[in-house]
Amino acid sequence: MSEDNDFIGNTEEEAPLLTDEAVSRSRGASFVSSVFNLMNAIMGSGILGLAYAMANTGIVGFCLLLVLVSALAAYSVHLLLKLCDQTGLTSYEGLGERALHKPGKVLVGCAVLIQNIGAMSSYLFILKSELPAAITSFQTADGTKTPWFEDGRLLLILITICVILPLAILPRVGFLGYTSGLAFVFMLYFTAVVVVKKYVIPCPLPNNITVSSVSCQVSNSSTADCTAQLFVLSRKSAYAIPTMAFSFLCHTAVLPIYCELDRPTKARMQRVTNISISLSFTLYLVSALFGYLTFYAQVDTELLHGYDRYLPRDVVVITVRLAILLSVVLTVPLIHFPARKAAILLLFGSRPFSWWIHSLTTVCILGVVLSLAVFVPDIRNVFGVVGSTTSSCLLFVFPGLFYLKISTQRFRSLDYIGAAFLVVFGVVVGALSLTLIILTWVQSS
Repeated sequence: MSEDNDFIGNTEEEAPLLTDEAVSRSRGASFVSSVFNLMNAIMGSGILGLAYAMANTGIVGFCLLLVLVSALAAYSVHLLLKLCDQTGLTSYEGLGERALHKPGKVLVGCAVLIQNIGAMSSYLFILKSELPAAITSFQTADGTKTPWFEDGRLLLILITICVILPLAILPRVGFLGYTSGLAFVFMLYFTAVVVVKKYVIPCPLPNNITVSSVSCQVSNSSTADCTAQLFVLSRKSAYAIPTMAFSFLCHTAVLPIYCELDRPTKARMQRVTNISISLSFTLYLVSALFGYLTFYAQVDTELLHGYDRYLPRDVVVITVRLAILLSVVLTVPLIHFPARKAAILLLFGSRPFSWWIHSLTTVCILGVVLSLAVFVPDIRNVFGVVGSTTSSCLLFVFPGLFYLKISTQRFRSLDYIGAAFLVVFGVVVGALSLTLIILTWVQSS
């Protein structure tokens, strides 16, 4: 088998990857189901902040950065799949162990656990704060409010038990293809609404109210505020790359999806990755562009807040907010899957599937995540610091580093140079993210 597999995935398919999972099943997840699952792992509530990133980088600057980050994300997946093809390993933790021995396995497993528990906690925290308002907004102004609708903690517990737990306890990630497809429809709906509302909200903004990322203040909004900027360079521009990088983080889910793919080959999984990242790229770009062209420099850090302010009881905006929240609910089980796999590998090692261990680990992880979301007043700062380091490692540093350690290619080969660039880029992005978060803390205090 040739080591020089095509990154785009247009060459002939290699021999199928033989794993215990592949042997034990008669048919794996379909190609379309795998695309939906990987897209669901990529896309989340981060789509709400990309219009703000465009406002702080300009249209051309944003497009260039988005192309760069998405290409590097696809390339890092290419390196992971190439290592799996060369070594026969099918887990991120296994590659870490091959590259750095036992410390590598523990390092990757802990990074996956921390990153995914942080992401799930953040999603549930969003549900706790946003879902009560989204539900009560469907009520008439003079209607009788139902008290339990306004209790975000109670809603969160009910949704976790009734929706997230049954989906998370499924033994295979392929079963989530249908819910991931539904989440994609919700994201598509959100993007369509952003495009349509561009032609509904006039510019200058009504009532001479401009939106600040810190507060809402009255000021003069003129036609000068309705001019799109091609390039913007400011202190806030530095937030754009970390925001985009985290928006394409799907690497903890890639290998589990690869293992369950029907007729799993590197070329076939690379096509799944390329299609998923391309579709996500398109939705990101369209929603960010039209969101920015709606509010221009006055775009909010979370795009939907602007629509709430200028169209407070618009039925379409209310439904799209609910759609985003439902998409977040359906993303949590998919993020949970690699976290559970990492926990089982760290605690129990490689052993045959056990429903007892599987169920106990699922309940424990969801219990920790739910407790953080319900009882901790503000977890975003804590996981912001952790996420800035673990996300950069999982997205850029680990794939490049593992390739440098494991691959037998020549020192000056294209992939070797690309892997070295990924490591450097990941370290820079992680350090930049961490610095920005610390600076934000200092300024807030």
